[in-house]
Amino acid sequence: MPGASGHDLAVATFQSDQAFGTLAARLVERGLIERSAGRGRRLVHTLTDTGREALDDGHRVAARVLDELFAPLDEPGRAALMAALTTLTEGGVTAAPGSGS
Repeated sequence: MPGASGHDLAVATFQSDQAFGTLAARLVERGLIERSAGRGRRLVHTLTDTGREALDDGHRVAARVLDELFAPLDEPGRAALMAALTTLTEGGVTAAPGSGS
């Protein structure tokens, strides 16, 4: 989310603004992101080249793990899993089964 505010990034990563601010400070210290002034008090966050490399490396690791995780499923099995996950995420499930809610 290039140019996103700290608040926008906190919401996107399911964190409080304060928790994301702490994380962003650590990412700046490691040279993975840069912060610059935006409009008003807004800080804009941008990946550095080092941050982009780390993100790309992470995507490769995640793809490898997912390939290994789902390797036991054949194509019909993967399609059935996708259908079930789609049903769950589009259905707006709010309570666990049997919870009475």
